[in-house]
Amino acid sequence: MKMFLQKIAALLYGMVIRVRNMLFDKEILRGKEYDIPIVCIGNITAGGTGKTPMVELMITHLSKSRRVAVLSRGYGRKTKGYRVVDPFDHYTDVGDEPLQIKRKFPDVPVVVCERRTEGIERLREQFSDVDLIIMDDGFQHRWVKPYINIVMIDYTRPVDKDDFMPAGQLRDSMDSLDRANIFVFTKCPARTLQRDMSLMIAGLKKKPSQATFFTRPMCQDVRSMDGIPMLLPMHSKVVALSGIGNNDAFFEGIKQRYKVLHTIGLQDHYQYRSADFELLESALESNPEASFILTTEKDAVKLSSMDDMPESLRSRIFYECIGTEFVPYGDTTAKEMEQSLYELLDKEIKKFNSSDGTHIRGC
Repeated sequence: MKMFLQKIAALLYGMVIRVRNMLFDKEILRGKEYDIPIVCIGNITAGGTGKTPMVELMITHLSKSRRVAVLSRGYGRKTKGYRVVDPFDHYTDVGDEPLQIKRKFPDVPVVVCERRTEGIERLREQFSDVDLIIMDDGFQHRWVKPYINIVMIDYTRPVDKDDFMPAGQLRDSMDSLDRANIFVFTKCPARTLQRDMSLMIAGLKKKPSQATFFTRPMCQDVRSMDGIPMLLPMHSKVVALSGIGNNDAFFEGIKQRYKVLHTIGLQDHYQYRSADFELLESALESNPEASFILTTEKDAVKLSSMDDMPESLRSRIFYECIGTEFVPYGDTTAKEMEQSLYELLDKEIKKFNSSDGTHIRGC
């Protein structure tokens, strides 16, 4: 019965989404265009697809030649409206992911606003030197018409075999992928077969003009709760803690480097409470051979905001800083794939600058 009700709800949800997209496609409803490039990092599924590491990768590259800012909704925050993120903010005021980005890139303006058009306009008033905006998770926010749409797809959850929520993970229709300029498959397994990659591409039914890249998460280093890089012995015995969109992907990743004795999986954007300290301490007590608790960077951002955490517990929690590693495809090496993405972005942004800024051209 539950599955039947989910199917009915998914059918109704899909109808609403398709009608909404049709209204925008026929320009009955209109997205706003801007005279600076907006690069949107989004997806069409619920749950983690690796958007934040891609935002950070884009900041690292695009900041070399431009004054970049980041706009996010600030999912899960208790505040409303426009707000500039400060590295010393509490995550409940600005959202865990925007705070993570701001702490990693303190010189980059990061703002949150659920109304993206308002966010863009106020950001530009406050930071007049900004000449490119990265919009985090805005693919469905069609009131803004980005210059470049980068759509992230979890390799372990093929979108062409998925269903609308709540029966599946889709929060947008497959037809909406026509608006994408670039597809990035994330969380590719350690041994990714070329045949399977080709099948993934075929499942998108993409246009020839749409570029595709494959990536996997890469551990850059491990840090203490104070952000200090640590040299932790490989194959150490650990308790794994994760509250992200795809906990299993995190657990499987660290199992390649450490001996995981126990896992604690929480919902995405989980808001920690002081009562959770007992849970974490109990996990360590129940696994006396565990050297420490290893968690995600997003969870560490939230845990570090908790001033009442006992120092005996804080000193035993470490987190992995995750970056993006490109996967070779065909005759193209991983490094060449990464460079190809950067060259594509630079070319399109240069094309935007050479135009009169009154219209948007896709890749």
